Amino acid sequence: MSQSGGSLSLMTNCSLFFTGIVEPYRMSCRQIMALLAGLVGLGATIGATVSNEWKTTSRASSVITATWVFQGLWMNCAGNAIGAVHCRQHHTIFKLEGYIQVCRGLMISAVCLGFFATAFALVGMKCTKIGGSDKVKARIACLAGLQFFISGLCSLTACSLYAHRITSEFFDPMFVAQKYELGAALFIGWGGSALCILGGMVFFLSLSDGMSKSSSHADRRRYVYSASYMSSHSKLQNQSANGRRPPEYNNTSQQFDKNAYV
Repeated sequence: MSQSGGSLSLMTNCSLFFTGIVEPYRMSCRQIMALLAGLVGLGATIGATVSNEWKTTSRASSVITATWVFQGLWMNCAGNAIGAVHCRQHHTIFKLEGYIQVCRGLMISAVCLGFFATAFALVGMKCTKIGGSDKVKARIACLAGLQFFISGLCSLTACSLYAHRITSEFFDPMFVAQKYELGAALFIGWGGSALCILGGMVFFLSLSDGMSKSSSHADRRRYVYSASYMSSHSKLQNQSANGRRPPEYNNTSQQFDKNAYV
């Protein structure tokens, strides 16, 4: 009985040891991958914001003139076959179209949120030494994930709104002005927003991982205590079955024998 209790305690301690090593390592790997996804998404969002190729004319229709026009959130540009590109800024903000102003605000918000999300993620990650206890770090990581998620939504909304305007003008038979096609910046923005949303979801799950970890630590301590108690209790029962008294009882009987009262 005592051997089975000792083996049970040894197996419990070994399982807790390996769980304590593997589980934080797995959680840290997930957070590192989420941070890399958020950083790549933030870089793609910045690149799409400053790009001048949100919409462009088809080069196949410009064979005679060998020039094409492309526009972004900040400039209008024109290029030709010999590689010369000329750009000029948009008119004053009061003469800009409404959807361009909305896209500007959304992309700037996405960049700012992604920057603050990166800072919070570095503090709340499991592998860093700053941020306080595990519960506090889990809350900070959850806040970083929420900011990454909102940043991705802002970038996704801006790119989708701009693309909807381009496609609606392109397929409108009553629209007689210059028609454009989707530029490369839109696809870069969509990819960056997807990465930001993915990284934000992983960081957002850190809150539940941190709470479950604290509760599991309490359960493990309770389980170890019960296992050690069962082991010691089985040893006492084995000694009493063999006709031997426990050492505590022997010491007490030696101290309080009949000579002590004479």
